[in-house]
Amino acid sequence: MIRIKILLLFIIPAWITPLLLQAQNSTLYSSANGTVTFRSEAPLELISATSGELKGVIDVSKKTFSFSIQNRSFKGFNSPLQQEHFYENYIEAGKFPSSTFKGKIIGQVDLTADGNYPVRAKGLLNIHGVEQERIIRVDLKVRKGIIEAASAFTVPLSDHNITIPKIVYRKIAEEINVTVDLSLSPQKK
Repeated sequence: MIRIKILLLFIIPAWITPLLLQAQNSTLYSSANGTVTFRSEAPLELISATSGELKGVIDVSKKTFSFSIQNRSFKGFNSPLQQEHFYENYIEAGKFPSSTFKGKIIGQVDLTADGNYPVRAKGLLNIHGVEQERIIRVDLKVRKGIIEAASAFTVPLSDHNITIPKIVYRKIAEEINVTVDLSLSPQKK
């Protein structure tokens, strides 16, 4: 009986410790006010809008991420009519209220250590209700426990079933340039 108790004193901590360390090492970083800007550079018109409402989280131990933005949060169009057309005719914000990107960071990187890390983020980009697998290059800077993320990429409208009417095809680009900037801080446990 004493041997069993002594054995349990060694086995239980050896079994529980990895579980506790795994829970402790699962560090989440989040942001509620990242910036997303898109630009359509067509022959007859430049359209640009920005949102400062990108929300997201990165689990640095699992190297997973999830980001979301409300489609009606974009501002700065050339005119109110242009904004209305974006919300109603192209992104269809009433039907598709948000756009998301969820996935995993590819490659070996220690986001708990200060440094600059060019990484690739692989995941599902959901715009206009259509998910497309994408690999997007992201520059991460870790400084004093804060992760700064910056990325620039293009989104072909046809990949997300966004059609351009023939009457305005020279005013809207077929590929939209997107830039993302955000700062992620550790979540409190």
